[in-house]
Amino acid sequence: MGVVNVTPDSFSDGGQFLDPDAAVAHGLALLRDGADVLDIGGEATNPRARPISAEDELRRVIPVVERLAAAGATLSIDTTKATVARAAVAAGARYINDVSGGLFDPAMASTASELGVTYIAGHLRGRSLAEVFAAEQPVSWQEVADELVARLDALSAEARARAWVDPGIGFGKGADGVGNSLLLRHAGDIARRVGRPIMVGPSRKRFVRIPLGEAATLTEVDRASTEAAMVAVRAGANMVRTHNVALLSTALTAYNKL
Repeated sequence: MGVVNVTPDSFSDGGQFLDPDAAVAHGLALLRDGADVLDIGGEATNPRARPISAEDELRRVIPVVERLAAAGATLSIDTTKATVARAAVAAGARYINDVSGGLFDPAMASTASELGVTYIAGHLRGRSLAEVFAAEQPVSWQEVADELVARLDALSAEARARAWVDPGIGFGKGADGVGNSLLLRHAGDIARRVGRPIMVGPSRKRFVRIPLGEAATLTEVDRASTEAAMVAVRAGANMVRTHNVALLSTALTAYNKL
C-alpha cells in the first residue's frame, strides 16, 4: 500500500502533494514502483497535526480519488470520518483505512457496514488524536488484538467478514522501539487471534527515526522503515503501508525468491 498524503502537515511529506496534480502524479509513480493499493489521506494524524473539517478533507481528497480511480488504481481512503469515507467510496475508493477503528466517529461502523467495501480497523486508545498522543504507553500485542476484536464487533457480520485490522504502530504507543517492534514481530499472531488479515504501517514512524539520530537522511529512514516492514512480513503481515514503494517492492521481490 503506497501513501499519498494530500496534506500540508504530514510528518514526512506535508505539502509536497497538496496540489491535486502533484498528488495524482505521485500516485501514478507509486503504481509504477509496484504499489497494489494507494492510500489517499487528506488529514494528517501525527502528534503536531491540527484537526480539519470534513469539508476541507473532502476538497483535498475527492479530486485525487476520482482521477486515480479513472486511471485504474485500487484505492483506499485514509480517514476517520464517515462522511469522507462515503464520498470517497462513491468516487472510486475500495478500502476505508480508519486509524481510529471507529472510535473518532460513531457513524463509521454503520457506514462501513453499508458501503460493502473493505474496512481496515486501526488500533488506538482515545476519542481524538489529542487524547491518543497525550496518553502514550506501550501496549502488548495481546491487548491490541483483543481491542481490535471489540472494534470489529461493531460491524455487521458481512462487513466483519471483509474487514482487515491494523495494530496502529506508533498511535498511542509513542516512540518506544521495543513495544512497537513487538507489534511488528507478532503481526501474524494478532491476525490469527482476531481472525482477519492484517496491514502494518511502520513507515517513517518515530520509533524508526529516533535510533538513527537527528542527522539521518530520508533515504536512511526509508531503509530502516523497509527493514521494519520486512519484520512484519516475515511474521505474517498481509499488507504493508509504505511511503517508499520502490524500496519495499525490491525487498519483497528478493524475499519471495529466496
